[in-house]
Amino acid sequence: MSLPVAIVGGGISGIACAAALISRDVPVTIFDRGYRVGGRLATQTLRDTGTSWDGRVVDVGASYFTAHNDQFRAVVDLLEEQGVLRQWTDTIHVGDATGIIGPKLGPMRFAAPAGLQSMVQALADQLPDELVTFQHQVDVSDIDVSEGALVIRGEQFGAAALCAPDPQLLTMLDRPVMQPVRELLADSSMWEPVLALITVYNEVCWPEFDGIFVNDDAVITFIANDGSRRGDASPVLVTHSTAPVAAAHLTAPLTAAPVMMAALAEVVKPACMPQWFNVKRWTYARPLTGRSEPFGIAMVANALSVGVAGDSWAGGPRTEAAWVSGSELGRALALLR
Repeated sequence: MSLPVAIVGGGISGIACAAALISRDVPVTIFDRGYRVGGRLATQTLRDTGTSWDGRVVDVGASYFTAHNDQFRAVVDLLEEQGVLRQWTDTIHVGDATGIIGPKLGPMRFAAPAGLQSMVQALADQLPDELVTFQHQVDVSDIDVSEGALVIRGEQFGAAALCAPDPQLLTMLDRPVMQPVRELLADSSMWEPVLALITVYNEVCWPEFDGIFVNDDAVITFIANDGSRRGDASPVLVTHSTAPVAAAHLTAPLTAAPVMMAALAEVVKPACMPQWFNVKRWTYARPLTGRSEPFGIAMVANALSVGVAGDSWAGGPRTEAAWVSGSELGRALALLR
């Protein structure tokens, strides 16, 4: 029996890659740093907030996604039929430090009643148990070659798909045999950090909006009405920081809360104070640009395929680009076996 393919990263790119490989009867092992799949389509469950919203899930990673690619849209449509996804809004407001300026029409943004992580989980749940193995809460720090196989955490694989942010991938490619893979990432663009501020209120006490792009502000870039996004009208807002603010507070994210809450108040002007808050750190939240190629692939030790995929490929950075990139890489690796 052929050796399985290792997939490093359990975000939407890694799960899409796994689905493409498994559709061609190729077994896979997925290594993921988290305790569940999702990657940067991440959620947090509210705990000990002192409000009635404890137990509610909040989107703290990607705010939403769009769907233009036909194959991705087919997946989205099916998940929408199953109730996993919902059409959220095609209208996002624009604001600045003086307040909300007005609405702006755009493409339909999709969200999930149970948070966007549930989308990745639903796709992972569709993978047949006999062809997929998950290893959660593990860090892949090294990839080697031995006896004609790739070696990851002591296991042998016939190929590998690396589906994580470029800076994280580079840390596991130090061995000389991995130089061809490093060269695929030689043009890695700068990756921006982001802080996500979650504020919970006793009631909705702000003007109606779904989301706000905050222009020309030194502190925040986007405010999501999570009650609108999730469809339950809960008084929860999620505010994303600028990259400089995130970089200045990465080691202690909560220290950014006062300045972020002040900026949020300037834009939204809520008539009540938040009852609870928290700050989530994303060191590698998004690449500044996306390569036009759908994925990268290199041969190591003359015979072993190692590919890279994610939202820094396929014209990203977008959730859709990550799915397309992972799917295309999975198909390519299957053909090379």
